[in-house]
Order: sequence, then C-alpha cells, then structure tokens
Amino acid sequence: MKKKIVNLNKVSSKSGQDQTPAVSTLVIMPNFRRNWVEGQLHFQTHVTFKRMPILVDNFDILWGAIEKIKKETAFDLIAWVILPDHVHWLIDAGENDPSRLIRRIKLSFSSYYRKKYAMREGRVWQHRFWNHVITNQKDLNNHIDYIHYNPVKHGYTMDSFKYGHSSLHEYFSKGYYLRDWGVMGASDLKGEYGE
Repeated sequence: MKKKIVNLNKVSSKSGQDQTPAVSTLVIMPNFRRNWVEGQLHFQTHVTFKRMPILVDNFDILWGAIEKIKKETAFDLIAWVILPDHVHWLIDAGENDPSRLIRRIKLSFSSYYRKKYAMREGRVWQHRFWNHVITNQKDLNNHIDYIHYNPVKHGYTMDSFKYGHSSLHEYFSKGYYLRDWGVMGASDLKGEYGE
C-alpha cells in the first residue's frame, strides 16, 4: 500500500521565490495479524537484514538459540535448512503462537551474534517473514522437498546430500529419500515459498 504525502510547506529556492510543494511517496507496511490454530504445521522463511550471509558461519549460535528455546517451550522442527542469508523450516509450534516462538529464537540468536561481534546495535533479521500453513499431505511433502532442495536451487551445491546444514540426512536415514534425490536438475518444485 502506497500513500502520497504532500509537504504543505512551500520550498524556497535560492532566489527566495516559493516553489511547488514537495511530493514524496511513503510506503505504509500493513500490520499483519497471523492467525494460528494449535496443531497446524507452518512453513516459514526468515531472511537476514540486507541478506547478510551470516547464518552458516554462525550455525552454532543459531542452533544454540533453537535449542535454548526448545528447553523453555515445546515445539518441533519437522524439516529445516540454514543457508547463508535465510532459513526455511517447517515447524509444529504445538500450543504456542508460532510468530512469538520464532521471535524468541531470532532475538536469542541476535543477542549472541551481537555479543560475538561486539555489536552494540543494528538489525540482524528482516522485520517480515513468509508463513504458509500446510493444508494437506501433498502440500507437506512439497514443502519438505523444497526445504531439502534449497541449497541446490541457490547454487551452494549440486547435490543436496553434500550440504550439511539441513534435516535431509535425518529423512534419508529413515528411508524417505533415495541417495540420488536432490541432484542438480532432478527436482521440479513449483509453488510459493517466500523467497
């Protein structure tokens, strides 16, 4: 949503003559209220501020933040991938508001990240994130595949199994994937995934 704002104060030129009022465009961000119901699965995409490539290099901090919040609040990460500048995960927040739960993880990560790099201030994450409520089994399968194929999609590897920061290996060990799945060009995933 865009709104035109007119500055009603006339702008004076160097010659002292009044000029036409200045017109600028102000972008108003909607204040989303996300509805959630206990038991829903949520596919989410979270992106670092200005797509700073900090997450893989600080995987231990992010995973530590996830584990810290897991000790305090029951939830399950069904599937996940951490790339340099964004994460995708499929989360079962249980009886918790998923937005608040993820906010706590991101705040915890940001706090540890700032301490590690002696940052007194500054954003670490983009304010908004993509959230999709899983609607059925096919939707669930598509999103899990998308998560696991994402490192190939972004060119970090040509083989999903050679990328270490995802839940793909857990799924493989349970027999959900064959070893040749996720090789460059082997996947045809279509849909909206928040990138």
